Amino acid sequence: MTHLWIRAESRANEERVGITPEGVAKLVAKGFHVTIEDSATRIMPSAPFVAAGAELAEEGSWPEAPQDAIIFGLKELPEADTPLIHRHIMFGHAYKGQEAGARLLQRFAAGGGALYDLEYLVEENGRRVAAFGYWAGYAGAAVSLFAWAAQKQGGTCPPVSTWPNSESLQTELKAALDRASSERPNAIVIGAMGRVGTGARDLCKQMGVVTTDWDMAETASGGPFPQILEHDLFFNCILAAPGCPVFVPASAKTDLRRLAVIGDIACDPQSEFSPVKVYDLETTWTNPVTRAYDAPPLDVMAIDNLPSLLPLESSEDFAGQLLPHLETLDDLDGGVWGRAFDTYSQHKPEV
Repeated sequence: MTHLWIRAESRANEERVGITPEGVAKLVAKGFHVTIEDSATRIMPSAPFVAAGAELAEEGSWPEAPQDAIIFGLKELPEADTPLIHRHIMFGHAYKGQEAGARLLQRFAAGGGALYDLEYLVEENGRRVAAFGYWAGYAGAAVSLFAWAAQKQGGTCPPVSTWPNSESLQTELKAALDRASSERPNAIVIGAMGRVGTGARDLCKQMGVVTTDWDMAETASGGPFPQILEHDLFFNCILAAPGCPVFVPASAKTDLRRLAVIGDIACDPQSEFSPVKVYDLETTWTNPVTRAYDAPPLDVMAIDNLPSLLPLESSEDFAGQLLPHLETLDDLDGGVWGRAFDTYSQHKPEV
């Protein structure tokens, strides 16, 4: 029997979950054994999952789960050096040279477990089967516009926290923009046709922000791209990968520019492939931007769990995309799971 163990998220400000109670009911109906850890912060309470047929476990108890259980979470595991004996489904952020990712892979190699990275859960054509991208783009554009509004008033972006829904976010952001200026800024979106870019563009449209929409054709030259500096905001919606052009070089800090805020929504500053070279560390909910340059100011928004700002809508969307593939977990060697394991095997360090 396939045993799916849904762990509680340990990261601060993380309320999302990758499956709904309705999804659990479907897995149980297929004969899966489902365990869910209790959580005081999960956007969906434990009781509906239990009512759907899941067994309730203590928060953080996944290390003691049966070895054949498949541990399912979203964000990173608690920091530790202990070997990982289980198969884990999660966003590992481990294949692009990240320091924390290298330690994670060592833990898997030492324990004999395996990583099924959600970012690399793909169809045969390489397209991801499930992503939070739309809500990352939506929330990332919103926080970047909050940063622009604060900058126009001589400050920096205040701390952010979850919104109950996108409508409440829109109301708060519109008020902030109205206080800051009688005119809306403009923005350039790279990766505009993808999930992330679509979310960013939708938010901008709702706020009356005109966007210049670039995708593969507009960036095929490889750069440089001086047009980016001619906009008030730049949204990077393209994942860092080998061959990715540099969109904002380090020289942009002192170059003549209109650019005031960068929303690095793809957010991979510690990767050598990062296309934004004016900063090197993610930002946080407490400090949503880093000031890359003072005069004129250049702020970078690089929060790496943006969809968590809208945890209910983003969870429901992602869970709906992923569920058809969770239903095939009884065939881990085939399809999207087999491809994810092959990707892990290519990056697994020798013990």
